[in-house]
Amino acid sequence: MERINLKGMGVALITPFKSGGSVDFDALARLVDFQLQNGTDYLVVLGTTAETPTLTAEEQKDITRLVIERVKGRIPLVLGVSGNNTAAVVKRLESEDFSGIDAILSVVPYYNKPSQEGIFRHYEAIAAASPLPVVLYNVPGRTGVNMAAETTLRIAREIKNAIAVKEASGNMTQIGSIIKYKPEEFQVISGDDGVTFPLITFGAVGVISVIGNAFPKEFSRMVRLALAGDYKSALMIHQTFIELFDLLFVDGNPAGVKSILNMMGYIENELRLPLIPTRITTYEKMRSILHELNIKC
Repeated sequence: MERINLKGMGVALITPFKSGGSVDFDALARLVDFQLQNGTDYLVVLGTTAETPTLTAEEQKDITRLVIERVKGRIPLVLGVSGNNTAAVVKRLESEDFSGIDAILSVVPYYNKPSQEGIFRHYEAIAAASPLPVVLYNVPGRTGVNMAAETTLRIAREIKNAIAVKEASGNMTQIGSIIKYKPEEFQVISGDDGVTFPLITFGAVGVISVIGNAFPKEFSRMVRLALAGDYKSALMIHQTFIELFDLLFVDGNPAGVKSILNMMGYIENELRLPLIPTRITTYEKMRSILHELNIKC
């Protein structure tokens, strides 16, 4: 199985909705073009930021098809394939057509709170079933359980088509340990925009970004400068976004970045319940920062 290089800035695509609640496929096409034109290295389709739990199976297929057709192989595509029922994830991986997709991203099983051995066996099973390389996703703030560094390293060493981890634990010691002891070819990717710069200085290869939905050109430049060792220039860009990093998530994800994209004229400010748009106070704070950055809104 060919290994995919996930160095740089990947963007976890949002799903735009119309005011009536249906998927806005025209807006999605515009957003994909925006990413392609502004330096995004790869796209992640149907991740958390896409509000995937609220999408029907048919909508998920239509979204995936649109992105594949729009990208036309110009950059890699990573598809979210997750679940807390291992057998169901395995069945999906064995039965679906993944043509046009380069890797899958699969989150640590949520709600069940498996042991570390259970997490290992879950990934062992889905990696055996997957026709594509697998990217692990550790986000304990959402799943309710942390995948320990020892478990990530065990997977990296023993499961050959587990090629990377998106780390969003916020535990810099844990992530540093994974980077230090991992196999050379295994990649560590930041799952949190706000710590991407320091993690690259540790040895991470980039980020799967939320803020990149709205600022692909600027944030991908920051990532590239940091990867090239130009930390001074990268830090300047990082600091430009510091206030936005917090505001993006204060009312939940993707409410923050959808508000910004709405200000920029790309989408309607619509989410599906149980998620709702940002508070007016958050919206206005973000609008003020965009004005300071001379971004039209």
